[in-house]
Amino acid sequence: MRSARLRRTRRASAVTLVSAMTLTALAACGTSSSDNDGDGASQPSGSTDASAPLDPKTKVSITIDCMPPAAKAAELKEWKEDVAEFNKTYPNVTIEGRSTPGQCLEPPRFTAMLKAKSQPDVFYTYFTDLPQVLSEDGAEDISAYVSDKTVPALKDIDPGVLGSLKQDGKLYGLPTSNYTMGLLVNRKLFKDAGLDPDAPPRTWDEVRAAAKKIAGLGEGISGFGEYSAGNTGGWHFTAQLYSLGGDIVDTSGKKAAFNNDLGKQVAKNLHAMRWEDDSMGKTQLLKWGDLQKQIATDKLGMFLAAPDDITYMVQQLGATYENFGMGPIPGGKNTLAGGNNYMIKKGISPDKIKAGVAWLNFKNLTVGKGQFDWGRAKADSLPVGLPQPNFWLNESKKTDDAGRAASATMPVANFKAFMAGPVPGKAEPPKAQEIYKVLDNVMSGILTNKDADVDKLLSAAETQVNQVLANQ
Repeated sequence: MRSARLRRTRRASAVTLVSAMTLTALAACGTSSSDNDGDGASQPSGSTDASAPLDPKTKVSITIDCMPPAAKAAELKEWKEDVAEFNKTYPNVTIEGRSTPGQCLEPPRFTAMLKAKSQPDVFYTYFTDLPQVLSEDGAEDISAYVSDKTVPALKDIDPGVLGSLKQDGKLYGLPTSNYTMGLLVNRKLFKDAGLDPDAPPRTWDEVRAAAKKIAGLGEGISGFGEYSAGNTGGWHFTAQLYSLGGDIVDTSGKKAAFNNDLGKQVAKNLHAMRWEDDSMGKTQLLKWGDLQKQIATDKLGMFLAAPDDITYMVQQLGATYENFGMGPIPGGKNTLAGGNNYMIKKGISPDKIKAGVAWLNFKNLTVGKGQFDWGRAKADSLPVGLPQPNFWLNESKKTDDAGRAASATMPVANFKAFMAGPVPGKAEPPKAQEIYKVLDNVMSGILTNKDADVDKLLSAAETQVNQVLANQ
C-alpha cells in the first residue's frame, strides 16, 4: 500500500519546499531503467494486440519506481507480498524494484533523470508533471494498452483523474492516488470554543467567525492558519480562489485571471482576519510543516489541507487521530485537486509495457488488492480510514468504501462532513510552481503588513504571472 505521506509529497514538493519532511517525496526514486529498448520496435512474445492482457507465458523483466525503503518495514513487506501474488498469475515477469532511502525523489533529480533517459520502465510522477515528461519525450502513449481487458475497473475510475494523465486525447499514465483539499479542524479547540466539530464552517464568513472564537481562548492559540512562504502561500491562495469559483489563469492558459473581485475577496478577508480580528497569530511567513505542528499541539483551530496531513501528524508529531476532523473547503464551488501516478518509459518493448500495465492494475487499480487491501493494512498497523485516495466511482466505490470502513484504524465519522458533499476538484494551473512563487508575495504582503495595499499586490502579481505564462 502506498504511504499516505507519499501522496502528500506532491503538494508540498510541487510547491518546491526545501523541507526535510518525509512527506515531501517528489517524482521518481529510481536511478536507471532496465534494458533500453530503443524505439520500442521489438514485438511482444505473446499477443501482438496491444489491448490484450499480457500472456502469462511471456518472459520479461521490468524496473518499477518507488519500492518502499527498508525503513518502511510494513510497506516493504506488503510490496514483497504483492510481487509474490502478482507472480502467481505472471510467473515469468521479474519485478525489479527501485528504492531511494529517505525520500522517493526530489525535483532536480527527476529532471536530470528525464534528460538522461534513465527513468525506470515504470516511473512515478505527479499529475502536474505531464508537460515536463512529454517535453523530454519521456513517457509512452499507453492508450492502446489500457482497456477493460487489461484494467477491469477502468470504467469506475473518475474520468477527471484520468483526464489529468491525458494530452491530445492520449493516455500517458495510470493513477496511484488523488487528493482534494478541505478544512482540517482541531476538534478539542472547536469544543473548547463552543463550536461543533462535526459541522465545520461551510463559508468563509463562517470561518472568520469561528476563528475569532477559537483565538478568543487565548494562550497563544490561533483560530485559522495560512502559508505565505516556500510557494505554499501561492498554492493556498489558489485553493481559496478556486473555492469561490475563481481561476488563477484564464481558459486560454496565457493570461492571469485572479486580479478581480474574487481575488480581492480572498486577499481582503485574510487581511481582515489577520489585522482586524487578530485570529491568525502573529507569527507569519509559514510554510508546509508549520501549521501541522501548530494544530497538532492544540495551538491552531483550522487550516486548509488534505486528509493525509492527519496521518503525518499522528505518525511524526505524536498527535492522535481522534483530535482531528474535516469538512469540505469553505465556499464549496471547487477545490484544488491533485495526485500521483505512474508512467511508462518511452521506447521500451510492447512486452514491457504490457507487464507494466498489468503490475499497475494489480498493485494500484484493483479494489481489495494491493494498496486497497485494507484488511492487510490494518493487520500491518498502517493507517486505514482516510477518505483518500479515492478515485473510484460506481460499484468499485461502494466496495472500497465498505472495506475501508470495516478495517478503519481511526474514527471515520470525523470525516463525515468532508465526504457528505464532495466538492468538484480543479487541477493546479499551468506553470504552477512559478505562479505560486509570485503569489507568495501577495500572501506574505497581506499577512505581514497591516497597511498592505491589496490592489497593488494583486496588480504586481498579475504582471509577473503574465510574464511567466508568456514564457511557456
